[in-house]
Amino acid sequence: MPTRFQIAKNWLPRYTGMPIDKFGDYILLTNFGYYVDRFAEKFSCDVSGEGKPMQAATNADGLTIINFGIGSPNAATIMDLLSARKPKGVLFLGKCGGLKKSTEIGHFILPIAAIRGEGTSTDYFPPEVPALPSFKLHKFVSDKICARGHEYRTGVIYTTNRRLWEHDADFLKRLNHLTCIGIDMETATIFIVGHFNNISRGALLLVSDVPITPEGVKTEASDAKVTQGWSQAHLDIGIEAMTEIGKKGEEIRHFRY
Repeated sequence: MPTRFQIAKNWLPRYTGMPIDKFGDYILLTNFGYYVDRFAEKFSCDVSGEGKPMQAATNADGLTIINFGIGSPNAATIMDLLSARKPKGVLFLGKCGGLKKSTEIGHFILPIAAIRGEGTSTDYFPPEVPALPSFKLHKFVSDKICARGHEYRTGVIYTTNRRLWEHDADFLKRLNHLTCIGIDMETATIFIVGHFNNISRGALLLVSDVPITPEGVKTEASDAKVTQGWSQAHLDIGIEAMTEIGKKGEEIRHFRY
């Protein structure tokens, strides 16, 4: 049987259409094809993966962006496949629902941790293992957010595998009891599978809706307003942070247990 590394080495190009040697040392992950398109337009680089499950582009500085799709299983898949490249850092640029009055639409969240409500991450570590980002990576991203004059929040994200939950009153009560600041479908998985594969990881989330109120549930129209108003700043912060972290950031080390 092929080894885990051999499978990942074969499947990363298979899923993205990009040869492994074209992936940079630092990676931006996203759920949005238009983030990849904007990246490619900004740096005049080609997009690989048309017609494949994932699309990717790498600029002249060696920064790669990947649209891996939506949901926890896809997040686990890309973090596993990236083990074939062994990147020095991965930053997820995603959207989340705000669960507090302090998380207004358009604000950024740098999660200090994520609750593993998605189920996928239990294939990697027991439930007792916390889903955490790499502190030094988040510290550098924080500096870049502040330098651009943006506000951000910190707190715990709840990651779920349920896309339709806004109608569930019991689930809403549970979220409130857990004191989470936001909810998404990928962050905990990226943190845990990154930990499993010894990949430095982080997440910069954009609050796109406030689903704890009936009028705050995301719609196509409301999401378009968020995209128009804040997605470019979201992408630009990610690009700047992951371009400069290798030159100016603190060295990130991994310890095996």
